[in-house]
Amino acid sequence: QVQLVESGGGLVQAGGSLRLSCEASGTIFMINVMAWYRQAPGKQRELVAAITNGGSTNYGDSVKGRFTISRDNAKNTVYLQMNSLKPEDTYTYYCAADYTNDLTLLGNPHYPMDYWGKGTLVTVSS
Repeated sequence: QVQLVESGGGLVQAGGSLRLSCEASGTIFMINVMAWYRQAPGKQRELVAAITNGGSTNYGDSVKGRFTISRDNAKNTVYLQMNSLKPEDTYTYYCAADYTNDLTLLGNPHYPMDYWGKGTLVTVSS
């Protein structure tokens, strides 16, 4: 089992920045990819960004150029640096982990990631 705990959400003004963190614990040695998704009530889940153990990344079209995903393997932590935030970035952000190393699979909003965190709310005011 793998446990994921997100932190760093909150309220920020449009144009501002936030950094989300996701710490993984448990049986993580076989986890290949870590990702951030976001979802709002009544809306479809959306891939924000993903990163493999080797450092390959994939981003959702709506955040390219503004968000950066990174990981610190020594700390078992993945980060999401969010810059130039917009009100439409207001979502609950979820950390997820999976055994796959095929980033293309994660673009499917229905892909069943193996593990999920409980989410952290990001609110961007205009």
